[in-house]
Order: sequence, then structure tokens, then C-alpha cells
Amino acid sequence: MPFTIATWNINSVRLRLPIVQRLLAEEAPDVLCLQETKCPNELFPIEAFHAAGYPHVAIHGQKGYHGVATISRHPFDNEERRDFCQVGDSRHLALTLRVAERRIRVHNLYVPAGGDEPDPLVNPKFDHKLRFMAEMRAMRAREEEGVSSILVGDLNVAPLEHDVWSHKQLLKIVSHTPVETEEMLAIIRDGEWRDLLRRHIPEPSKLYTWWSYRAKDWDAADKGRRLDHIWSSPDLEPHLSDVRILRAARGWPQPSDHVPVLATLDL
Repeated sequence: MPFTIATWNINSVRLRLPIVQRLLAEEAPDVLCLQETKCPNELFPIEAFHAAGYPHVAIHGQKGYHGVATISRHPFDNEERRDFCQVGDSRHLALTLRVAERRIRVHNLYVPAGGDEPDPLVNPKFDHKLRFMAEMRAMRAREEEGVSSILVGDLNVAPLEHDVWSHKQLLKIVSHTPVETEEMLAIIRDGEWRDLLRRHIPEPSKLYTWWSYRAKDWDAADKGRRLDHIWSSPDLEPHLSDVRILRAARGWPQPSDHVPVLATLDL
């Protein structure tokens, strides 16, 4: 049974609902995890997802900023919303699916971007990001006996050399500084996570999921970063059959600066 999960920082779900509907119509993932929905729960366009064939929707939003949502064809239970760093941000949503007699815990995360200055002593946003990632160290892929795990989202770190257009030029740029990349690799290692994108497309292949709005011609410049991730517990890795980054979505009408990332498992 093929099972496809997609993740996408949509940068306002209401503003970009037409391209989310396009993704669902063209790709039909079993589960879509959205980040930066920028929508309070009561205004989330839930009926549009029901109409698209996704009857199960979990949301964790707030006015103006942040927000995550998980849209599914499959029923789920055990919803959880962690308050990382105890600041009240809507940045995490977890739930448990049953797929092909297998229970899968899906974590949907939106890690803080961290601002522009990579110094926690002078930049509170960067300090927040590092504290958030420190709390992620406690997230384990084998958290519960008999339950597999998938962690997806905009993690706002490009951890490997070929996850950015220029490793040398971005070493002092937030998202690719050594303190961030080392912490993310430690989260993966200590949590026993499997980086499915890189398991399927190993280095030195370049992988990007984000291109800045500031570029006059993002496609020609191609100064991308891999900020969006799909990780799994070790038991799911052998079932990975495909990974896709929908680069073309960066050129859709009113695009997000991130593109959808999809992984398919044969369960």
C-alpha cells in the first residue's frame, strides 16, 4: 500500500488556498502537513479541505503568525500540541494515524527562523531558535512501542554542505551556521531519526526546498536552501520508495517561498 506524506510551508493558508487545492488535486497525498498557516483556528478554511476529499483536519493556529495544520485522508487520534519554549507559539502538532495496520505518529513542526544575526546574546530570535532546537533533542523516533514515527516540517536549518547553494558563503548566515547544523545533526542522531530526503537522494546532490522572494529571478539564480524536511523512525526507512521536491510550485501564482516536499512509503 503506497502512503504519501507531504509537507509545505504555505506562508498563509487563506491567501494561498488555490495552490494548496492544486497540490491536492494533482498529487493527492494521503497526508499534507502545512506550516506558517497564519490563521486562527476559527478562520481556518476547513470546508475547502473536506471538499477536496480530506475529511480529517487538525489545526493549531494563531492570529497573524506561525500556525501548523495536518490534513489527512486517514482518521487520526491522540492529538498533541507542544508549547516549545513556553512562549505560546503555534509551532507543533502531533497525531497518530493507522495505515495498513500500522500506527504512525506524525509530528508537524515549524522551527523559528532565527532572525538575521547568528548571535544569541544580541538576537533574541536566534536565542529562541537554539532553545527550541535544544528541546527537540528530547524527541525520539522510537517514542512508543509498536508505533512508528514521521517528523516533517519547515525546520529552518539546512544541515548539510549540499543543502545550500554555497556552503562557504552561508556559514555565517542563519539557517546554515555551524551551531545550527551541528545541533540538527545531533537531534537526528540522538533521536534515531532517518533523514528520508537524503536517504533517497544522498550528497553530493544539491537539494533545495526554499528560494528567497528577494531574488529577481529565483529560478535562474538558483540560490536555494533545504529548509523543509521529512524524517522517520528506522523501521519505516526500508519502505521508502520515492521522494519528490516540487520545484515547479515556486513558480505557481502567488507562490510561497517554500515548495512542497513529498515522501512515499510502501507499507
